[in-house]
Amino acid sequence: MASPCRLCPRGCGVERPAGELGYCATGPGLRIGAVTPHFGEEPPLSVDGGAGAIFLTGCSMSCVYCQNHQISQGCVGHDTEPDLLAREMLKLQRMECANIDAVSPSHQLPGFLEALAIARENGLQLPLVYNTNGYETQETLEILDGVVDVYLPDLRYASNQNALRYSDTPDYVDVAREAILEMHRQVGNLVVDLRGRAVRGMIIRLLALPSGIAGVEESLRWIKDNLPASVTLSLMSQYAPLHKASAFPELNAAVAESEYERLVDYAWDMGFENVYVQDMSASACGIPDFESPQPFVWDEES
Repeated sequence: MASPCRLCPRGCGVERPAGELGYCATGPGLRIGAVTPHFGEEPPLSVDGGAGAIFLTGCSMSCVYCQNHQISQGCVGHDTEPDLLAREMLKLQRMECANIDAVSPSHQLPGFLEALAIARENGLQLPLVYNTNGYETQETLEILDGVVDVYLPDLRYASNQNALRYSDTPDYVDVAREAILEMHRQVGNLVVDLRGRAVRGMIIRLLALPSGIAGVEESLRWIKDNLPASVTLSLMSQYAPLHKASAFPELNAAVAESEYERLVDYAWDMGFENVYVQDMSASACGIPDFESPQPFVWDEES
């Protein structure tokens, strides 16, 4: 699938093994932005030792407000080999992380899955969390059926017009919705073990953007019409006007507390049974610096 490349819905067709760079600016090998315990994910993903986050560089989208823009669009990171990444996965397990949390992995799947296979052969037992922007092809998801334990997709927009303007993805809504249905078909609702750790299932993330740009209410209506009310949702308040957001006046502000609370109330009123919510100060501790040896700074309260 990487030659010609069709790993993401763009299907840009470059010859990755020959060194050509696709839309994601990623070549034939693995490039990693950071490997670190992450305590900012949803509770069942970061309980105890944190999520074992592996941040892959590059991205299939170009969100103007991306908080990970240093690695997603700036390609900050280091090249590595699958066997070395496998060792990092095993190290995360020794650190008692709750899972392997692959962040934006779809455009680097060949190398990542090779690393995962090596790690499994050498004793890796942690569940795999597939942390994705939701912009996934059905062909890629078919490959992941039986490999991924927990899907963690965004449902970023309810309007393709907004998806194009702010993330350069004119077909985002239909693609992401179809992908989420397939993810749920594969793994079902969230299941946690006796320690409260997620072992299987799905959490759908909906990031509130200023001025209702994300269309969260419409997305909630779609979810209600297509998935069980028991599906797990994560309503996120952590938006901050980062990267190029200042060039868009409608994005150059935090989400108002009243706006976020209205979305939370709307989700409960619709009858959803499992909804994670964030404190309005969540963005203060969740903005990473991938040029630092420790991208995240966690304190006791966060």
